[in-house]
Amino acid sequence: MIDVVWDMETNDPDDFLALLMLVGHPMVNLKAVTILPGSAAQVGLVRYALQEWFQLDIPIGARNLDSTKKTVSEWHYQALGNIPPSRDAQPADIILREYCDNNTILITGAALTNIRTAIRKSQEQNDIITAKNIVVQGGFAGDGVVPQDLQLDKFKGVSTCPTHNLMGDSKATELILEHEGFGLRRFVSKNVCHSVIYDEQMHKTIAEVKDSSLSLSKIWQGMEVYLKTINPDGKMLHDLLAVACAIDSTVGTWVEVELFREGAEWGAKPISGSKTWIIIDYDHDKFLKILLDCR
Repeated sequence: MIDVVWDMETNDPDDFLALLMLVGHPMVNLKAVTILPGSAAQVGLVRYALQEWFQLDIPIGARNLDSTKKTVSEWHYQALGNIPPSRDAQPADIILREYCDNNTILITGAALTNIRTAIRKSQEQNDIITAKNIVVQGGFAGDGVVPQDLQLDKFKGVSTCPTHNLMGDSKATELILEHEGFGLRRFVSKNVCHSVIYDEQMHKTIAEVKDSSLSLSKIWQGMEVYLKTINPDGKMLHDLLAVACAIDSTVGTWVEVELFREGAEWGAKPISGSKTWIIIDYDHDKFLKILLDCR
């Protein structure tokens, strides 16, 4: 079993589905959740799922409970109903500093602002935040890192690309790449995530086992709405792949790299000794098995 802290947002269904996967997986002890920006609407959504569905009182951290940005996608309310807001959360940086340690994997599916704040606050107090590993959904491995036979057609010959979570707070990304408190940095990049699709076939596979798993039942429920009302062709599972890689790193094929930024785009180049790894391929059967192991 692995200890996990999950840093998330709710502009997209992906992070919430990943939360359900983390809560239900028998190999995961979910210690805490932090949310960006952490509006009351987001906190209400996450706390409702944890307490009402799973009877879990897991600590929740928020950066800005007063945020007026549209932080929750319409899909969440279509799939889950009209869940009321909540202000029952602590500051995200305090939660991260309290619950991350050398035995904990920190996974993030959001821009890295919450983690940046936690690092800065810990530096100010000379009590450096640590984690066994940090697994970041984001980044891009392109030409020169990914063999040509593994490159998706849309990325062939491309060495840099926009990547939302890294550019959402580029200063935070640079700080995390420099931070010595994390054992390894693993980036689950879009060039692989774009090949992981929740489609009608996966929906049927989950339907066959959902009655034995509350997590899979709720994932199926949400994706039933998504496939019918948003995109019948399916949904890329960026954050669920990141969770699977945190549970079992052999889900992915990795290259040790140095990440770099060019304007609004990020890339990677192979280098030894960086403690920064990026995914270039994944094992679909292993990924699916880890997802279906949820209880």
